[in-house]
Amino acid sequence: MKAMPFTSFMHLALDEARAAAARGEVPVGAVLVSPGGEVVARDGNRTREKADPSAHAEMLVIRAACAAAGSERLPGHDLYVTLEPCPMCAAVIGAARIARLYYGAADPKSGGLGQGPRIFTHPQCHHVPEVYDGIGAREAEDLLKGFFRDRRGP
Repeated sequence: MKAMPFTSFMHLALDEARAAAARGEVPVGAVLVSPGGEVVARDGNRTREKADPSAHAEMLVIRAACAAAGSERLPGHDLYVTLEPCPMCAAVIGAARIARLYYGAADPKSGGLGQGPRIFTHPQCHHVPEVYDGIGAREAEDLLKGFFRDRRGP
């Protein structure tokens, strides 16, 4: 079987992050891609809009894709997210059996992969996706810094 060439979908996740910022949400966006390379879900943070602390971009796209698939698992799928997932999202990424995770900016304060609890290294983690960081990191960082600077001041 011939391998598909790699195509990044981070530009779509960044579009979702910009849309989240325009809604007054923390600018994080996510895109979930099927094994065949089709975008199956895309969204940005909606915690304020939905008054739901779990309405992170990753959670929203995983929920939408699982509903569409009629399954709680998404083997072979790729997840693109503009910010390192928090521990909650990392646990759900593992539970959904996402194959590959691509993320942009590191999150030293709330990240769950490279710092903090490092969810995928924990013995209770039953599935560990391939993880690729730093994809579109500069633009993701700039979006986040600009968002918080505008709210808090220089």
